[in-house]
Amino acid sequence: MGAGPLTTPVTRYLLATASVHTTAAAADYLAPRLDADDAVLVLTVTDDVDPAEPDARDAGDAANVARSRLLPASVETLERTGDPAAAVRAVLADRDVDALVVGPARGDPEARGDPPGSTVRALLGDVDVPVVVVPLDV
Repeated sequence: MGAGPLTTPVTRYLLATASVHTTAAAADYLAPRLDADDAVLVLTVTDDVDPAEPDARDAGDAANVARSRLLPASVETLERTGDPAAAVRAVLADRDVDALVVGPARGDPEARGDPPGSTVRALLGDVDVPVVVVPLDV
């Protein structure tokens, strides 16, 4: 009796982003790894407390970049406001995710301090899935 057909396992990624820069870097990382059966959940989080953080417009642009650059995978977007690390933890608790993809810092890489940013520091070692921190080309 022969073996059944080989199937490619579905991988579910959570891409947490608030900027086009992070989304583009994540797309560069993910695109060659994605199959049509994979799923990418794009979480955009805007910080309504800190006016120095990227605004909702940049988060919306980031979601659009993901939808156009992460094909052939299915792409779903979620928008949240508040603390980014808390929003990521809430989505991870609510959804079945295999890997978390984040940038080293929020926003424009030229306007930020040294990575990793506070969200990455808050998540590393505190979530139950592998975390990929994609580099941003400056």
